[in-house]
Amino acid sequence: MSKQEGRSCAFSYTEMTEIVMPNDANPLGNIMGGRVMHWVDICAAVAAGRHSGCQVVTASVDQIDFCRPVRVGGVLVLKASVNFSHRTSMEVGVKVWNEDRASGQRSHVASAYLTFVALDRDTGGPTPVPKLIAESEDEKRRHEAARQRRERRLQHRK
Repeated sequence: MSKQEGRSCAFSYTEMTEIVMPNDANPLGNIMGGRVMHWVDICAAVAAGRHSGCQVVTASVDQIDFCRPVRVGGVLVLKASVNFSHRTSMEVGVKVWNEDRASGQRSHVASAYLTFVALDRDTGGPTPVPKLIAESEDEKRRHEAARQRRERRLQHRK
């Protein structure tokens, strides 16, 4: 699928795995929220860069919800994909999971929505991004929800 025709949600799919080390933890021995946010931003930036084919910058973090703590030694799995694209911007959804090493079972740790803007290589200014093609019912649902969040963000700015 060419950049001009658009790109599927799957094209941007990104998965990262991190081990929670002692320097990632707070005094309670749990991962710091800021470290999770850092990894969320990186994972989302990779997904946005894949979709746009450009360098990207974080324009906003719409929401991040933390569901449960993760202890030092825990394995975090972050999954991201573009939910919506507009002219030069993209919304990326990220889910974070804690993976149990013994069973492989995953429990939901956090979710976030971030907006990125694609940058032109030569000018450094915003540049158009490919249309997002939502194929599955879940992708279509996420696309519509992202479109509605974008409308709320624009209303909030007014």
